[in-house]
Amino acid sequence: MVSDPDNDNNLEGPMVFIIIGKAYEVKDGPGIDLHIMLRAPDDDTAVREALNALSEEGFVEAELDQIGVLQEEPVEEPHASAYQGALEGEVAIIRFDE
Repeated sequence: MVSDPDNDNNLEGPMVFIIIGKAYEVKDGPGIDLHIMLRAPDDDTAVREALNALSEEGFVEAELDQIGVLQEEPVEEPHASAYQGALEGEVAIIRFDE
């Protein structure tokens, strides 16, 4: 029996990416852990838009460690609100300041 191959670009719902990384407000300064959630057609676009949003927020450098597509809507905050923002076209940046 032949089945259709899995392809992440054929998800039933919107493709909302989550990117996990660290960003810096000053060069060689302390990093801020963050999650970025946004809607994009592919991972290259997601990374480019995330970096642009970080730059607009005043970050001078970023290390993006992981990227993935959310399979279901998060229920816990702050990710639930960020997901809704991503669905509306925003780039949601969740900061984990220590």
